Amino acid sequence: ADKRVADMKLAKDFAATMEEFRKLQNLAIQREMAYKPVVPQGAQPSYTMNDGRSDFDKMPEQRALLAEPNRLEVLQLDNEIVFNEAIIEERDQAIQDIQQQIGEVHEAFKDLATLVHSQGGIIEEVDSNIENSAAATSEAKKEIGKASKTQKSNSSLLCLLMVIFGVVLLIVIIVLAS
Repeated sequence: ADKRVADMKLAKDFAATMEEFRKLQNLAIQREMAYKPVVPQGAQPSYTMNDGRSDFDKMPEQRALLAEPNRLEVLQLDNEIVFNEAIIEERDQAIQDIQQQIGEVHEAFKDLATLVHSQGGIIEEVDSNIENSAAATSEAKKEIGKASKTQKSNSSLLCLLMVIFGVVLLIVIIVLAS
């Protein structure tokens, strides 16, 4: 359950990062489009000499001053894009690892299901053997009871016969002695 929550959080973070990346990419495109050096009509370079300096000499300096903050913004956006791409790659790799682990868990469960299925027949056989043993034990108990009764009755009969034989022998001895 904790792994599922972590996976869901990772997927949500990945989606949020992708959305942020798209926004930054669109912003960078918009800023690039907006950063087209526009030269005003009055600032067109004239190639004539004024005070020993030309307007042409002033324009590169002005352009450089205007371009520097925009270039820094573009570089900053590029750095953010590279950072976000690295995060996206890292999360993508994590997601792939999770997918692989989920596949391994799936295989383990399939193997477990196969084992449970194959063990089911053995368990049924053991259960059947236990039932047969219980029935045989019950039948054996009945037979032992019968044998015990028979043995007791045989023992009593033997004693009775010995007493009768003893009485007959005693009578024969008395008759012969008289």
